[in-house]
Amino acid sequence: MSAAQPVTTHSTTGGAAAETAAPWALSLTDVSVTYPNGTQALKNVTVHIEPGEIVSIVGLSGSGKSTLIRTINGLVPVTSGTVTAGGHDVTRARGRALRELRGHVGMIFQGFNLADRVSVLDNVLVGRFAHTPTIRTVLGLNRAADRELALRALDSVGMLEKVWTRAGALSGGQKQRVAIARALSQEPSVMLADEPVASLDPPTAHAVMNDLARTSSERGLTVLINIHLMDLARQYTQRMIGLRDGELVYDGSAAEATDADFEQIYGRPIQGRDRLGSV
Repeated sequence: MSAAQPVTTHSTTGGAAAETAAPWALSLTDVSVTYPNGTQALKNVTVHIEPGEIVSIVGLSGSGKSTLIRTINGLVPVTSGTVTAGGHDVTRARGRALRELRGHVGMIFQGFNLADRVSVLDNVLVGRFAHTPTIRTVLGLNRAADRELALRALDSVGMLEKVWTRAGALSGGQKQRVAIARALSQEPSVMLADEPVASLDPPTAHAVMNDLARTSSERGLTVLINIHLMDLARQYTQRMIGLRDGELVYDGSAAEATDADFEQIYGRPIQGRDRLGSV
C-alpha cells in the first residue's frame, strides 16, 4: 500500500497560507474483531461513512464502540473483514505506511492524554510530529508554520489565552479542548473521539460536543464520536450507529432515533444515566 496522501485545498488565514486535508470516506466491510482472551468485540459489522459526516457510535460499555473506531487507525487489528480510510486499506497497512496514515487521523481520548508538565502549546505541537522530520522532533525545533497551525487550532477551541499554561493546571474541559486542538493541528482527514465527555460535567460536556460539531461543519471534517448518552447523540451528530454486544443494531438519523431505538441498542429500558441533561 502506498503512503496516505490526502488531497489538500489552500486557504489564507491572517496572511499565511494553510493546507486543509480533504475529508475521507470510511468503510468497514464485514469486520469482526476477537481479542486474544476470546472476547468477540465486533461481529460482521459493515458500515460506510461519507466524507464530512459527523457520526455518533452509541452503545453501552463493552458494546464494541472503542474497538470500532480504533480499527480505523489500526490501533486494533481486525480478525476478519476490511477497513478502508480515504481509499487506503488500513487492514493491510504496516510500518511507515501505517504511521503516515495515522498522521491524517486525529484521535481524542477520554483521558485527554496530555503531558501535564509542559505548556499547552507544546502539547498541541505533538499533533505535528507525524508531519515533521524526525531530527527536528528530537531536537525540539518547531517550524514557524507548525506553531502557527497550533495557535490557530487553539484559537478555534477558545484556548489561545492558555497557550503558555502548563497542561496540568487546566480543568478537565480545558484539557479536552486542548486535546481537540492537538488533533486539529494534524490537519486531519478524519477525527475520532473516544468517549470525549465521559468525565465532564454537563455544561462542559455540551461545550466540548459543540466544539466537535462546529469543527466538523466549518472544516467539512469526517468525525466519529463514541458516546453512550442519547441526548448528546441526538443534538450534536447527524447520523447514529448503534452497537450491542459487538453487532450493528441501528444505522440512521441521530435526530430521528426514538426511545425504542435506544432501548434496542442498550438492550434494556432507558435509564436516567443514559441522558446527560441540559446545560
